[in-house]
Amino acid sequence: MKTYKTVSATEAVKSVKSGDHLHFSSVAAAPQPLIKALCARGDAGELRNVYIHHLHTEGPAPYTDKRYEGVFQHNAFFVASNARPNVQAGYADYIPVFLSETQKLYRSGALPCDVAMIQVSSPDKHGFVSLGTSVDATLAAIETAKTVIAVVNPHVPRAWGDAIIPLSMIDIFVDDDALLQPAHFTEPDEVECIIGKHCAALIEDGATLQMGIGALPNAVLSQLGNHKNLGIHTEMFADGVLPLVKKGVINGAAKSIDKGKMVSTFLMGSQNCYDFIDDNPMVAMMDVGYTNDPHIIAQNPKVTAINSAVQVDITGQVCADSIGTKFYSGVGGQVDFIYGASLSKGGKAIIALPSITNKGVSKIAPTLNLGAGTVTTRAHVHWIVTEYGAVNLYGKSLQERAKLLISIAHPDHREDLDKAAFERFGPHFHFVG
Repeated sequence: MKTYKTVSATEAVKSVKSGDHLHFSSVAAAPQPLIKALCARGDAGELRNVYIHHLHTEGPAPYTDKRYEGVFQHNAFFVASNARPNVQAGYADYIPVFLSETQKLYRSGALPCDVAMIQVSSPDKHGFVSLGTSVDATLAAIETAKTVIAVVNPHVPRAWGDAIIPLSMIDIFVDDDALLQPAHFTEPDEVECIIGKHCAALIEDGATLQMGIGALPNAVLSQLGNHKNLGIHTEMFADGVLPLVKKGVINGAAKSIDKGKMVSTFLMGSQNCYDFIDDNPMVAMMDVGYTNDPHIIAQNPKVTAINSAVQVDITGQVCADSIGTKFYSGVGGQVDFIYGASLSKGGKAIIALPSITNKGVSKIAPTLNLGAGTVTTRAHVHWIVTEYGAVNLYGKSLQERAKLLISIAHPDHREDLDKAAFERFGPHFHFVG
């Protein structure tokens, strides 16, 4: 029996006014019925200058299109593939921010939130719903919004942790029963498998893991079947962890905080992954201000953070959000976890990347491309891994770093990199041992 009154998505979005700032729940939980209804109002000429904020979302993002110029202004905290072409064309935009601080934008008042549009599970007998796969900055948006509109969907998993909220925090309800947006992953190729082996060799028994999504993290996870007592404290995880949980490799037994629990703030995976967290007390879906706080991260031992990059220069600067001047993703949680892992007792901060692009261009470069952003600074960087090996830059001088990075660059590019380093550092460069 329902304990709340529902309206249509069309009726629900009438609460949005011109000039409002909106927050959408992220990734699989993007509230597509509300997005569709909101765009219909835009098409009807009923709205102007509505600001839209969110993290990565899956599914359509029509509000970024050119036709909505002056109607919707997309100022997201991360550039996903569904918005990337329009961000690069200037019809949508991006707010650079550490993932840990996305919630702070709302809670501090730096960014207003007039309407939070979210997706939640069916309520339980106590009158609580779950944010399921998207807690991240969504909880902060709910807490600060003037109006909260929730799509109630039985396919949203009942995740535990900060994901559980009372019905009383919601103002308007809309029913939907569409499956959550799944994420599709490619199988690791030969190079990614080699990189995965190098990364896995750095992971110790009892480590607490953070890693992103895609073929490379899956390549790492596939190498961990003989490890023991691994834990998870991450911003997100996907299907690659499930076999290791089933095998007992991931059990959280060695963690100092949240012992026995897998801590995350959002999920992006298949339906199997969403089913796994449903009513699962082993998984704690937490506020991003908790999951990505470097000082919280560092409380667990042997935190091993594995992140990717677009380009690394020979001094160790890491570009991870853009290709030259073209924004490709965002700062995300890379710095949060690189720093957190470096503070952890026995921790390891790892940047993993293929040595060359699909076009054969070296990803280890004399300097970052013009306009490229430094996400992880040369002072933060520790381990860099390619298919040609793993090197630790921590405590190394600029010239030592250059030598180490050239040693794991693609062989076809090492001579040019060596020449560039010689030009940069002078004749003494050749005598660095």
